[in-house]
Amino acid sequence: MKHLIDPMDISIDELESLFKLAEEIIKNEDDFNNICSHKILATLFYEPSTRTRFSFEAAMLRLGGQVIGFSEPGSSSVMKGESIPDTIRTVGSYVDIIAMRHPKEGAPRYASYYSQVPIINAGDGGHQHPTQTLTDLLTIKRTKGQISNLTMGLCGDLKFGRTVHSLIKAMSRYENIKFILISPQELQIPEYIKMEILNKKNIPFIEVERLEDVIDKLDILYMTRVQKERFFNEADYIRLKDSYILDKEKLKLARKDLSILHPLPRVNEISYEVDEDPRACYFDQVEYGMFIRMALITKLLGVM
Repeated sequence: MKHLIDPMDISIDELESLFKLAEEIIKNEDDFNNICSHKILATLFYEPSTRTRFSFEAAMLRLGGQVIGFSEPGSSSVMKGESIPDTIRTVGSYVDIIAMRHPKEGAPRYASYYSQVPIINAGDGGHQHPTQTLTDLLTIKRTKGQISNLTMGLCGDLKFGRTVHSLIKAMSRYENIKFILISPQELQIPEYIKMEILNKKNIPFIEVERLEDVIDKLDILYMTRVQKERFFNEADYIRLKDSYILDKEKLKLARKDLSILHPLPRVNEISYEVDEDPRACYFDQVEYGMFIRMALITKLLGVM
């Protein structure tokens, strides 16, 4: 595994190895605080980010490494018209590993063709977000004790939600997984996800519009926001943005052992009153994201 561009770049065995290492880091973080000494991570974020960028930076710093990069393209030579290959070749001369976020689908894979150091896709448009998928899988494993034999509800923006697309791809390799896809018709999961993954692998799924009708059937509820930045028409965004709001009233219908995940940031789709519910796992999820990125960096750099 030289680069991580797509969640399917990692085999099940490699996933289990990453989870095991992340668990070791969680238990004994001090044992890892110099493992990336003299290593440098570049964070090339062509699109705004808080959690993902900070998570990568915190992960590298906690491993004893250093970080350089930019948080928006206006502060780099991209504004002068520099191409992705030239940026990657240049930055790769200074660093040992690169985390890259870009609004164009396929940009990190394109960058990997020109890179002499590992490239990690930190999100490309509405396409893939593999490190968020690693975060989600680790959260599921720690809260449920397993990733197989689960019914997962994916709710909200399933059309543009790259975290949803990546998660479906990754979980499709586990046994006895069922998906309930909850969205308005305009934001349903793309046909290629249904055809190339769900139908091709005979994974059971249903599509519904009302969360209340299915919440009692779920082991995991994965909430997503309606993403304003993916819409060309603001009127459509305003019409759809509050389609689903999870609150205490809806949770009365849910199982006591439900796990609620969210890739964040949230807007209105989870009421703040839900934060105190023991089933809310999304802030634990944020912390697990840092630990799994610590494990991933050490693996890609070959320091473990």
